[in-house]
Amino acid sequence: MTDLYIIGADDRKSIVVMLEKMLEKSDPGGEHRFYTDPFEVIKDLDKPVEVAFIDVEMPGMDGIELAKRITARYPLCNIIFLTGYSEYMPSAFEMHASGYLLKPFSQKKIEDALMHRRYRVPDVSDRPVKVQCFGSFEVFINEEAVKFSRQKSKELLAYLIDRKGAMCSMDMLIGNLYPDEPPDDNVKSKVRVYISDLISTFNKSGIDELIIKNGGTFGINTKLLNCDYYRYLDSDPFVISRYTGEYMTQYSFAEDTRAFLEMKYYKDNDIG
Repeated sequence: MTDLYIIGADDRKSIVVMLEKMLEKSDPGGEHRFYTDPFEVIKDLDKPVEVAFIDVEMPGMDGIELAKRITARYPLCNIIFLTGYSEYMPSAFEMHASGYLLKPFSQKKIEDALMHRRYRVPDVSDRPVKVQCFGSFEVFINEEAVKFSRQKSKELLAYLIDRKGAMCSMDMLIGNLYPDEPPDDNVKSKVRVYISDLISTFNKSGIDELIIKNGGTFGINTKLLNCDYYRYLDSDPFVISRYTGEYMTQYSFAEDTRAFLEMKYYKDNDIG
């Protein structure tokens, strides 16, 4: 099971202790925080929460209201309600909750709730090519940085990754690699060399079909990439918490994406 950032909130300390022990077994590598005061949960919403186990009945603020406040901040949080009374289920369904556990709950019920949560971040940890877009652009295979024989080849790869798999014409590639030069045969020949160079570089590492060619257009096979930018767009909390506002800092073509990410960051964090 993927390591998760989970919070648990119940005004009964005994329930919190039991939940903590169960989650240690079900998600041993995750980060877990527990609360008996719902207002403390609100104060601590400093990064995206993947799963929240919430007691429906709590003094001061009930679990339904707490869930609404959490999902207003982090819409992809999986809310799992805890209660001893089944009459609260309609309210839970209206919240589009990920789960609903009647007390007393068991270890198996906790594991089932985690396994069948509504929102899941794709697990890309086993993909062969790791791509760092936040900060400076870098590429790794088996944790070793890829050495490009030409810096323009690396820049071409960065552009294709920035395009998220969209196929690009030769004119588009030239316009971003050589914005001040006309798309003549000489420049086209250079770009073809960079494409061949990329294919050769990754073939040597046993990674075929990273570059996609189709009728004079070119793209990237995103299914081979563990990319922080893509994971950010998939609302991966691990990546979101590490985004500092920098994206492919060495490339001017990335300015539009930088602006998009900045707007998304301010929107997601309710910054005016």
